[in-house]
Amino acid sequence: MSSCCTPAHGDAAATAVTLSLAAPPRTGPAQRAARRLIDLPGGRFLMGTDDPDGFPADGEGPVREVEVGPFRIAPTTVTNAQFATFVKDTGHVTEAELFGFSFVFGGFLSDDVAAISRPVAAVPWWRAVPGANWRRPEGPGSSVTARQNHPVVHVSWNDAQAYCAWSGTRLPTEAEWEYAARGGLEQRRYPWGDELTPGGRHMCNIWQGDFPTLNTAEDGYEGTAPATSFRPNGYGLHNVVGNVWEWCADWFTPETNRVMRGGSYLCHDSYCNRYRVAARSSNTPDSSTGNIGFRVAAAGGASARTTRSS
Repeated sequence: MSSCCTPAHGDAAATAVTLSLAAPPRTGPAQRAARRLIDLPGGRFLMGTDDPDGFPADGEGPVREVEVGPFRIAPTTVTNAQFATFVKDTGHVTEAELFGFSFVFGGFLSDDVAAISRPVAAVPWWRAVPGANWRRPEGPGSSVTARQNHPVVHVSWNDAQAYCAWSGTRLPTEAEWEYAARGGLEQRRYPWGDELTPGGRHMCNIWQGDFPTLNTAEDGYEGTAPATSFRPNGYGLHNVVGNVWEWCADWFTPETNRVMRGGSYLCHDSYCNRYRVAARSSNTPDSSTGNIGFRVAAAGGASARTTRSS
């Protein structure tokens, strides 16, 4: 089941695979943190939106009071460098690698790679690209060498779970994600307020121009941006909207799709303004694309004081 935002692996023929999610022992690299998680006190907040420009069918509303307990969350999504450390320490093979393909925005492909890719009927700007995975985000001939500080992409919900098991973290719940993404602002459209570009300043990495044919990249980026790009929100979190979709722990539809939040660099007001802080989307837990990543969280309180974002 795909959405307008991301295709699912079921949208393309694939060989069935089995992914082991057994957690390896937490060894040195998992213990050595790149940065500490941010402590948040939790509490009651107004979750969701009744925004007339939203997508009611996505379950964005109604606005309701929700309470979350204390928790900790990473200031950024997991980067290529962090994910590489995990893979080196565990030998983890992602589902995109096991399937032998992943989905890439067609505008990023070389002519040679485009020739071996397959379009996705429901979302033709997406291509199923043989050999595309987190190491080769645009397929054969591409690499993440120059993108070590960018969000890792082409990772499934199951891959994210494996990383969390290794690093002693977990995915945030959807309520925790929205609480953190709001940065202390109540019922604002974006993490910084209600205006998309206050004073003409770009605050996130989304599509500018005419989707899907022309991206003017006025915010400075056509694809992913470094994980610490743009100003953090009031709680110190970077890029909670735009850049890459972020997996959450929750089911979107029972036993079918997992929640994704935040939108991505492909979001555009003409078809998918899901870079609003209350917006939601989903995909199957085995699916991966070039615009899905994740950030980690952990329980709050003394039990989590030594947990790090690896």
